[in-house]
Amino acid sequence: MEDKNHSPSLKPSDLVLSNCPSQNPTWTMATKGNPGDNRSRSPLSSLFIVAGLCCFFYILGVWQRSGFGKGDSIALEITKKAEDCGILPNLEYETHHGNQSSSFDDPNQEIKEIEPCAEQYVDYTPCHDQMRAMTFPRENMNYRERHCPPEEEKLHCLIPAPKGYVTPFPWPKSRDYVPFANAPYKSLTVEKAVQNWVQYEGNVFRFPGGGTQFPNGADAYIEQLASVIPIDNGTVRTALDTGCGVASWGAYLFKKNVLTMSFAPRDSHESQVQFALERGVPAVIGVLGTIKLPYPSRAFDMAHCSRCLIPWGANDGQYMMEVDRVLRPGGYWVLSGPPINWRSNYQAWQRPKEELEEEQRKIEEIAELLCWEKKHEKGEIAIWRKRVNNEYCRERDSRVTLCESSNAENVWYKKMEACVTPYPQTTNSDEVAGGELKPFPQRLNTVPPRIASGFVPGLSVESFQEDNKLWKKHVNSYKRVNKILDSGRYRNILDMNAGLGSFAAALESPKLWVMNVVPNIAEQDTLGVIYERGLIGIYHDWCEAFSTYPRTYDLIHGNGVFSLYKDKCNAEDILLEMDRILRPEGAVILRDHVDVLTQVKRIASGMRWNIKMVDHEDGPLISEKVLFAVKKYWVVGDNNSTVSE
Repeated sequence: MEDKNHSPSLKPSDLVLSNCPSQNPTWTMATKGNPGDNRSRSPLSSLFIVAGLCCFFYILGVWQRSGFGKGDSIALEITKKAEDCGILPNLEYETHHGNQSSSFDDPNQEIKEIEPCAEQYVDYTPCHDQMRAMTFPRENMNYRERHCPPEEEKLHCLIPAPKGYVTPFPWPKSRDYVPFANAPYKSLTVEKAVQNWVQYEGNVFRFPGGGTQFPNGADAYIEQLASVIPIDNGTVRTALDTGCGVASWGAYLFKKNVLTMSFAPRDSHESQVQFALERGVPAVIGVLGTIKLPYPSRAFDMAHCSRCLIPWGANDGQYMMEVDRVLRPGGYWVLSGPPINWRSNYQAWQRPKEELEEEQRKIEEIAELLCWEKKHEKGEIAIWRKRVNNEYCRERDSRVTLCESSNAENVWYKKMEACVTPYPQTTNSDEVAGGELKPFPQRLNTVPPRIASGFVPGLSVESFQEDNKLWKKHVNSYKRVNKILDSGRYRNILDMNAGLGSFAAALESPKLWVMNVVPNIAEQDTLGVIYERGLIGIYHDWCEAFSTYPRTYDLIHGNGVFSLYKDKCNAEDILLEMDRILRPEGAVILRDHVDVLTQVKRIASGMRWNIKMVDHEDGPLISEKVLFAVKKYWVVGDNNSTVSE
């Protein structure tokens, strides 16, 4: 395709390769030397020269990548220049302008403009839709689980932002303040007024850090836990908050460098998870119901329930057994609120003391079967610790049903079972089953035990280290294009195909967090490795909607996602879901084969995205390319596209 910035009448004999002017690899008119030189040179000889230069650079590139020869330094220098040339500087991340054509555009392909959805879909969550949910059984919270629409009911339109929507405050201010226009629902300010959850103040919500079980604030509550649990020294890094409310517990644990995965069910009025995400706290819509949690075994250092209303003693203890599955050997479980200390509180809780007594008896009984050690009970807080290996639990084996160990990671839409996940084998009583982890942040780049032990087929220590090195290189390349990548502008980040979590590791900063998604069809199940690095993530199928509200993420990254799902589902559906969960003025980075990204670009060009494709950082001869995009700012009622709205 001809560059629109230059005359189409130019011939090869009129051109020389520029030395990356303005960081853009373009052909420019020759301005030096004798003008007669070009007239005396035949077009055929020029073509031979160009072809020869291309072959020369290609051979040098191959030579450099092969690792042999004394020309490596020359080839490396050429590669560096190619990296600089591949940057296209005219993609704006703060203010947006019209798209400009690139060498990857296909002018023969028609771009379909995708229309906005109606205003009623501003907070649409496809797999947790309220109307659909009410058609499912209420038993065991089945109706609050994922129930995605069939193909014929999917929306093929862009979810609008509410009027007045603004970019959230930067962290840590966002922890305490959320613009009212972004989630204009006051129910919690009334229902939880005495519990200090959230207060409405003019055009913002304020989150004082209170909670039902921590009236003195989340900081004071966390310090109580830290007197028993080693939260301060990096031993506890990943936490799970079940029934999280507005996720103040997870929000304040960031001070301790603890990363919390919070979840709560989609509700019709309280918008708890939506508030958590607007605050910049990791959270998903979810519930302990009939399906296993979408996390691997041995993932979390700590699990927590603060008056989360989960019937822990019901269904033969399968909810506690599911917590045991995802809790790392040596991890902690915190239960605060009913029925703990029921003797002193049954009147305040307005529940029969016999009922509360039986509830606590069942919890204690199941904890014993799980071989958890009770470490603490004071006031309304009880803390148990999971044993580090099975050597302490021999006596209980005959009293419990052990799950099949091969099913511990196979959880996507799998029924929860009343069985205990077995420990990995150990050789002595001091060994931590599954491998001991370094304190964070050392564990981020230390070889994870699942790789060191060969637990994940096809992965080795060397491949882990190479992956780490590669993604540091990729992220450095991203930062040359999107110069505000690590400025704090992007707080909530999603990696759609996270692999070993090396993208998140390269970005690691208190300014941001990354939700690492491992697709359920991925060739290798690496989510356990991601958690062993001190990162968080979730299993998901990108043929379906993600368990979150619209406008959740500031930046979405995807490596090979569309190649992975080729022939599995429609690329347009995946892009529409990305648009749904991306904030206005949020960014997208997609890395894939050029043919795949060209098709993605054609679809996304009709979605109110500003888009630019660039070469691989190793130069234009690599078939893998990178697509950068920014979602335009628009809200309900805006008529700022070519479609009729």
